[in-house]
Amino acid sequence: MSVLVVGGAGYIGSHMVRTLKRNNVDTLVFDSLEKGHIEAIAGIPFHKGDLRHREDVEKVFADHNITAVMHFSAYSLVGESMDRPEIYYENNVYGTLNLLNVMQASGVRHFIFSSTAATFGEPVTIPIDENHPQNPTNVYGETKLVVERMLDWFDRIYGIRSVRLRYFNAAGADPSGDIGEFHETETHLIPLVLQVALGERENITVYGNDYDTRDGTCIRDYIHVNDLSDAHLLALRYLQDGNPSTVFNLGNGSGHSVREVIDAAGRVTGRKIRVVNGRRRAGDPAVLIAGSQKAQDVLGWQPKLYDLDTIIETAWKWHNGTAQAWKRKKGG
Repeated sequence: MSVLVVGGAGYIGSHMVRTLKRNNVDTLVFDSLEKGHIEAIAGIPFHKGDLRHREDVEKVFADHNITAVMHFSAYSLVGESMDRPEIYYENNVYGTLNLLNVMQASGVRHFIFSSTAATFGEPVTIPIDENHPQNPTNVYGETKLVVERMLDWFDRIYGIRSVRLRYFNAAGADPSGDIGEFHETETHLIPLVLQVALGERENITVYGNDYDTRDGTCIRDYIHVNDLSDAHLLALRYLQDGNPSTVFNLGNGSGHSVREVIDAAGRVTGRKIRVVNGRRRAGDPAVLIAGSQKAQDVLGWQPKLYDLDTIIETAWKWHNGTAQAWKRKKGG
């Protein structure tokens, strides 16, 4: 078995690579390094390329005996997707189509797709299970849904079997502290709060404190990135065992409010987190919590790093350690 991890130098992709290597799986990374970081995959066979350039994809398949693909190489900023929808369709949809076409021509039939809870849109029921209606409210979620539908047809017509993993709020870092979340433009709550603890930003803005929740702030389901990676490995084994294409939602099945995340960061870091209250953002649901029973029942998946303080402790170890060296190296 040789697994091609597309987007393997990015945040979730690099943790997936680490999990595959821990399980002695032959692994190859394909990444443009537009968003990813070569430091995150030191010692791993690497092929630089862009999914939007079919010749790049054809070369990596010609040069290596690939038996399965894991796909993490998507643009994922909701706001940006609404400002520049064309680049999201080009990268997320057209790039994936190139990948699937080359897989088909190369006889590769196992595909693990990093999807998102953004395909659901406004929640109708909580928790959100796999049968929840899919009505994306942004271009990012729409492009992921287009790919999900594309995968159904590639299975029916070409026999490329896939598992689509829709996850909620990926968070944390590998407990070693040597890889973690590192974005040029940061939009995720936990790293933003930790930047306040580090003195890299003055405060954290809470967008709305009058929601119908226990403390008035939005509630989200945070799942540790290593637990996500474990689910991807189980999904690959599920396909290798001859099972049909399917979809799983991934989350801890419980939520934490923005205020609770800030308080936990204060406990973990021992530092004061200055908070500024702002207005609600358009399109922010009050509560988003995953229903992940199917993944537990079918894959035997069980989150291990589900405690909020533990998630933040791993992120803090990364942000207060190796991440600082990365920033100095990149001149940030």
